[in-house]
Amino acid sequence: MNAPQIRPEQVSASIARARSVTLALPYPISANRYWATRIITPKGSRRPMALTYVTPEAKQYRDDVAKLAIAAGVRPLAGRVCVELHLYPHRPLDWAKRARKDPDYWADTVQCIDLGNAEKVLSDALNGIAWEDDKQHHEIHKYREDPDEHGARVIVTISPIVRERVAPELPL
Repeated sequence: MNAPQIRPEQVSASIARARSVTLALPYPISANRYWATRIITPKGSRRPMALTYVTPEAKQYRDDVAKLAIAAGVRPLAGRVCVELHLYPHRPLDWAKRARKDPDYWADTVQCIDLGNAEKVLSDALNGIAWEDDKQHHEIHKYREDPDEHGARVIVTISPIVRERVAPELPL
């Protein structure tokens, strides 16, 4: 028995961004300051072992992010999630001098946390608050923005990913 011919437009899924929420959050701390490791020797053992833990500074950052998200009405989303980060580093005092010297690329000389680390720290801080688990991230967009007059911060947009079937009788 031959399978019916399926045209791509019959099985394509579109992504709808419904109920998106955008948050302005404090600038993330470095992953090196978020997680720390120390070597301990458990009682009754001679073998040292590494213990990785979340630092007090990280716990404070997580608490601050949680308070802001909850105050904005954020609740954990179920299902697939799209996360978009816009990272704004601190604008240095000499930014105008840098801009005169190199108008197009002065912001590239500004100290900024790595986008991957910013994502990891925010992912951990918003786990259980904006989504149930970060394994729900199916789409991530990260942008490093130029510093501006509003200070160091990260703008996070969280959207559920809704798959709409074009032809409901066909499996995706």
